[in-house]
Amino acid sequence: MSSRVVTNFMRQQGFGEEPDEARRAHFDGLTFQPRIVFPTVLLAIVLQSPGLHLVISAVLWWNTLVPALNPFELAYSRWIARPRGRGPLPPAPGPRRMAQGMAAAFNLGAGVGLLTGHATFAWVMEAFLVLGFSALLFARFCVGAYLYHLLKGRFDFANATLPWSKG
Repeated sequence: MSSRVVTNFMRQQGFGEEPDEARRAHFDGLTFQPRIVFPTVLLAIVLQSPGLHLVISAVLWWNTLVPALNPFELAYSRWIARPRGRGPLPPAPGPRRMAQGMAAAFNLGAGVGLLTGHATFAWVMEAFLVLGFSALLFARFCVGAYLYHLLKGRFDFANATLPWSKG
């Protein structure tokens, strides 16, 4: 992964400039949560499990509302970063929290749709989840963080954080 793509991703998530080594370590920490949540979402989709969607939603809402107690970031900081001599991950800034909140809302929608017999609605929510997580993990583009910057009126900044942007 090119340094520019990682830098753009970090800026999009709401983090400032860092030395290359620190940025790479921080980037690894920020992708820890989606690398766990996305397979869990895929499992919920395959099983068409409203309960699993609702559990994922609850955890993501927790992360959004109480970012200092995000269990994924705490686990990463303790069991991966610390043994490697890295510092803990800081609490998520606004763009990252918005992305987590959007994923929580889509999981909530999928779970409620499945519970209430609105399968088509659930499938649409699940499709958005797959698209969003795929963009995040494979293209290093976070739809939620990008939308955060657009909603704040920071159009030039948002576009400068796209993976293919030269900044």
